[in-house]
Amino acid sequence: MEPILECRVLGKRYGSKQALASVDLKVERGRIVGLLGPNGSGKTTLIKLATGLLSPSAGQILIDGKAPGVETKELVSYLPDRPYLGDWMKVNDIIDLFADFYRNFDRVKALEMLARLSINPADRLKTMSKGTKEKVQLILVMSRSASLYLLDEPIGGVDPATRDYILSTIIGNYSEEAAVVISTHLIADVERVLDDVVFIENGRIALSSSVDAIREERGMSVDALFREVFKC
Repeated sequence: MEPILECRVLGKRYGSKQALASVDLKVERGRIVGLLGPNGSGKTTLIKLATGLLSPSAGQILIDGKAPGVETKELVSYLPDRPYLGDWMKVNDIIDLFADFYRNFDRVKALEMLARLSINPADRLKTMSKGTKEKVQLILVMSRSASLYLLDEPIGGVDPATRDYILSTIIGNYSEEAAVVISTHLIADVERVLDDVVFIENGRIALSSSVDAIREERGMSVDALFREVFKC
């Protein structure tokens, strides 16, 4: 079976800046993968290449064996690292938009998750706290029956209770035929949900391993290894 995400000597430049260099990576179905690194390490660039928002400068990136494009749009569900919905919009309007735009969007699932959080679909985003907006955006992304979920800093800037909800939502709402890639620098918060980790530094892969192998072979947590590798 093809890996759901594969990078082959992938590179990306912004003018004279080398954002990614010679990245080789495979993400298999059924795995939750932490894409971990300090700010500016290339995490967001890699995710945007996988969504098709950016094009490689060198090498290849493949989604289920295909270059990102029209054929892969339905396979990928993407949560950006910043708000992207208009504050004037009601949650109901956004659900209608997603249902029109994505054939694999499950309206019933989205409404059920909103109800569990006592979020009124008739409310506008501008009336909500930052944490509630984050929850709404995650619910929208996880309500699609996608093959690859790309979550860029999904727990950045929210309180611990919201982080716990976001992580439990991720675990409970993806199929074993799909994979989840979580980009973050908050390692201790996400470590418990991860199957694999990829450390990225200055646009290059510094380490790629299963979480179990790190604990068994190195005798340390992912967070401790991250601090050792990145001297933080």
